[in-house]
Amino acid sequence: MKRILFRFLARINKIILPRISKKDITRLSTLDKAIVGYRYWVTKNALD
Repeated sequence: MKRILFRFLARINKIILPRISKKDITRLSTLDKAIVGYRYWVTKNALD
């Protein structure tokens, strides 16, 4: 159940949230860092 939920969130994130992989991670704004952290957390839990 948990894995299905996180896979669903990962798909929604891929569609809605911006890609930040092309930017320098040291120069991101606080909001961009929060988005990166959230996407990492969802991806990590979707793969478990």
